[in-house]
Amino acid sequence: MKNARQEKIVELITKYEIETQEELASYLQQEGYRVTQATISRDIRELKLMKLTAADGKQKYTLMQSQTPGINDKYLRVLKDGFVSMDMAQNILVVKTVSGMAMAVAAALDAMHWNEVAGCIAGDDTIMCAIRSAEDTVRVMDKIQKIVRA
Repeated sequence: MKNARQEKIVELITKYEIETQEELASYLQQEGYRVTQATISRDIRELKLMKLTAADGKQKYTLMQSQTPGINDKYLRVLKDGFVSMDMAQNILVVKTVSGMAMAVAAALDAMHWNEVAGCIAGDDTIMCAIRSAEDTVRVMDKIQKIVRA
C-alpha cells in the first residue's frame, strides 16, 4: 500500500503543479487513497521531494533524488556539466551537449525516471528523447531548465 501510494505521489507531482501537502492529499483522495497529513509529510520526506519555484513564482513539489542514494547527485552534475541547449519538435526533445557527453547526459535523463520520457537515444553531442506528448515535452524542458540553472 505504501509503495503504491508513493508511486502515485510521484505520478501526481509530475503531472500537476502541487504546492501544498493539503493539495497533494486532495489529489490522493480523488485517486482513492485515504491519507492523513502525517502520512503525506512522511511520504514527502521518504521520497526526498523538494519544492522548486515555478516560472509563475509559485512553489511546487518535485522529485529530484533517485531511490539509490548518491547516484542522482552524480547524474545531476553530469546533466549540468554536459548540457548546452534544447529544442522541441512536438513530442521529440532534442538536447545538445558538449561534444562526447551525449551518452552520459542521456543516462542522466533516463535515471530521473520521469513519467513523461519514454526513452532517449544519444549520439556524440545530440540526444533525441521520445516524450509521451507535446505538453509533456514542455514539462520536461521546464524540469531540465530548473536543474541546469540550479
